Parts: sequence; C-alpha cells; structure tokens
Amino acid sequence: MDPPGSERPDGRPDPAPSPEAAAAAPAEGEADADADAGTKPFSTELEEWLRAEGPKTLGSLGGTFGEKSFAVAILLLMFVPALPLPTGGISHVFEVIAALLGLQMVLGRTTIWLPRRFRERQLGALGTDKAIPLVGRWIRRLERFSRPRGAGLLRRRPVQRLLGLSLVATSITALLSPPFSGLDTIPGVAAVLVCGGILLSDLLLVVIGEVIEIAGVIVIVTIGAAATHWIRQLL
Repeated sequence: MDPPGSERPDGRPDPAPSPEAAAAAPAEGEADADADAGTKPFSTELEEWLRAEGPKTLGSLGGTFGEKSFAVAILLLMFVPALPLPTGGISHVFEVIAALLGLQMVLGRTTIWLPRRFRERQLGALGTDKAIPLVGRWIRRLERFSRPRGAGLLRRRPVQRLLGLSLVATSITALLSPPFSGLDTIPGVAAVLVCGGILLSDLLLVVIGEVIEIAGVIVIVTIGAAATHWIRQLL
C-alpha cells in the first residue's frame, strides 16, 4: 500500500489517516517490546543463570530468582533424592539443607541464609554440566502443559509459609526413610513438584505434589513400623 499522502493513479492524493486510526495503530517496534515484556519461562532463566559469568552457588540464586530462590534451591536439592538411583548418602545432606530452607520460608524470610560453607560452595561440573541441565529439561516438559492456576493464592504470604512447612515435612520424611530402600524418591518427587508449581505459578502441580507427599509419608511410616516390628522379633 502507498504511504499516506501519496497520489493515487487518478492523480488525487490518498486521504490522511484519521486521528482515531493513528492512535489505534501500534508504534513501530511496540509489538516486539510487548513480547519481550513477558515473563521468561523458568527453564530459560535457569539456563541463562548457568551460562552467566560468576560463581554457581546456592547463595548466588537470590540475585537471579529473588524470592523464588527458595523454591529453586529446594528443587535443585531435592531433585537428587527424587531420582531412583543410589546416592551413597549424599542426598541426606541435601535433605537437611532443604529442610533448613523450608524453615526459612515458614519464618517469612525473603533471602536465603545458609552457613558460609554451604552458601559459597560451588556446585561443581557435575552439577552445572549434568544435574542442573537435567532439571532444566524436566522443567521444560512441565512447562508444556502447565499454565498459571491460582497464581494469586500462591503469592500470598500465609500460603508461602504453609508451603514452607510442607517442604520441611517432606525433607524430613525423605531424611528418615529407611536406608537403601529408595523410599526417599517419593518425598523427593513430591518436593520437586511443589517447587515446580511455585515457580510456574501452577496450583495444580502444588496439589499433586502434596498428594504424593501424603502418600509417601503413609508408605514410609507403614514400612518403617513393619521393619521395626520384624527387627524386634529377631531380637
């Protein structure tokens, strides 16, 4: 189409656009700006944090993810026991740290506090090259069907405190699961789903995680009680 004010083939100039039409027309680059203004997917933010310069520690999460750094850190920590693989006891360390972070959510903290030994410890090549990219791929799968559900509710401070209490209970349940039983996988998956729901603002994922957590507690308590009874009979 010829620009406004140009002549038609019959020699008459094109009418200038009305003020209403000019006001309704988007300015050049406005659409791109609106697209860029949207929130980035969490998987993209995680990948950018990995590629960015600087230390890759639990303490550095706050600068990138803000208040959601608690959910990010607990997700990364509990992803290890969520895997159905032998971890040689290292998962218990992660579960203790996750419980400490969940307790800070209960107390209403907005920034992560950890002893310097854990706060400044580098995640290492195993974490940044394999474990965290694996988490990113898993989150990307969740993002395909997840959508904001109950986002306003999840942002409320009392709800965040309750979720923190739930994550404390989940971490302790995983910590107390019978050794070498693989049962810590159940609360591990529950914690990962709850944190994923927080990060994706999806209440449905949080509810699914809570249901799995309750089921995990029942299974672990039942098996633990049966094992204790069997040991007592042997003695």
